[in-house]
Amino acid sequence: MLVGPNGVGKTMCACNLGYQAVLAGHTALFITAGNLLGELAALDSDSALRRKLRHYAAPDLLLIDEVGYLSYSNRHADLLFELVSRRYQHKSTVVTTNRAFAEWGEVFPNAACVVSLIDRLMHRAEVVRIDGASYRAKEAEERDALRKAERAAKAPASRSRKAAR
Repeated sequence: MLVGPNGVGKTMCACNLGYQAVLAGHTALFITAGNLLGELAALDSDSALRRKLRHYAAPDLLLIDEVGYLSYSNRHADLLFELVSRRYQHKSTVVTTNRAFAEWGEVFPNAACVVSLIDRLMHRAEVVRIDGASYRAKEAEERDALRKAERAAKAPASRSRKAAR
């Protein structure tokens, strides 16, 4: 479980874990929670749903990114619970989230399985809490400072040209 605010590198850490798993000879699959749950919920037959659940249950490492960025229905919560239950104690699952587990009730409002879902994810889990400022915000601030410095450097040169005329 990689937990932290937006922009601190949870996704990058998850991708790196997946990459290292593949290098070690394991199978890995990375998917966002929105894509995973949207794809599962869109299936219209039980047989198609069972096949797709088997597909997501199969990799040695499943990396589910961005749980908590969107809100989901009870059906989505049930589908995630089903997938996590199939993998529970058999295969590794990495989840990135920007929400504390106490807030998952807001992600899956009115879903009865949220406590059981968190319980299965947390059992034997390593919870890595990543704190810090958003690297995106930091990069934006650095770009802004660079632009201001470039403008300041150009300003005296343009003033001196105007004065020479």
